[in-house]
Formats: sequence, C-alpha cells, structure tokens
Amino acid sequence: MEKYMMEALKEAQEAFKYGDVPIGVIIIEKGKIIARAHNQKEKKKIATKHAEIIAIEKACKKKKSWYLDDCEMYITMEPCLMCCGAIIQSRISKIVYGTANEKFGYVKSVDEIFKNNNNHKPTVISGICEEECKQIVKDFFETKRK
Repeated sequence: MEKYMMEALKEAQEAFKYGDVPIGVIIIEKGKIIARAHNQKEKKKIATKHAEIIAIEKACKKKKSWYLDDCEMYITMEPCLMCCGAIIQSRISKIVYGTANEKFGYVKSVDEIFKNNNNHKPTVISGICEEECKQIVKDFFETKRK
C-alpha cells in the first residue's frame, strides 16, 4: 500500500507546484495504475476539479465503463462529500487515504450511508504514509501564509 501512496504523493507534489491544495490520487486495477490525478481547482478555475473526480473520469474513459468495482483508489487526504459521492457512484471497491481532512473529510459518514445496505460499500483504510501526506499539506499552507 505504501508503494501506491507514494505514487499518489507524486501527484500531490504536482498540485503544489501549480498552487493547488496538494492532494493526489491514483486508481489501480489488478495491481496496475490505470489513472492518476491531482487537484486542479486553481489551475482550471473550476470548483469540481478535485483529484478524485479527475482520476475517476480518467479511469472510466480507460475502461470505457463507469463501473470501477474492481478498482482501488489511493488518496493522500480523506475525500470530501462530493468526492465520496463520486467514489460510491463509480463503485470503487477500496479507498485508501493518507491523512484525515478535519474540515471537509466525509469518509466516516460513508458508514452511515451504508448502515442498512452494504451494496457497493467500499472498504476504507486510513493512515497509510500519514506523516508524508500531512506534511505536504502543512508545507503548502505555510507558503500561502507568507
């Protein structure tokens, strides 16, 4: 899992370079990366250009299907409500994220959504490469405050 999270961190570094909150994502299928993305809200000036949404779009295009039920998503930071919705809708089987998102994280609420129905509920694993994922966000906001 660390190997894949390090790839997501490379994407987060790309977002950082362009002035976007450094969140990176990769989607894997059968151990192979099929999509990678980073936040592009600032670059594209579009509110929905979150790394997760971009990666899902790329994976769907590659697979020629919106069903990603045999895929896993590695994210440097816990996804927001919008991204959790897209993850659920695309039926991604596993979410692995590095660090919690105290302000906008929504993964913990996924359990509530699936309380009475486990159909398409993704497995969730957190804390992979947590310090590295936390540090890049901290560094980013420190540069913004200067």
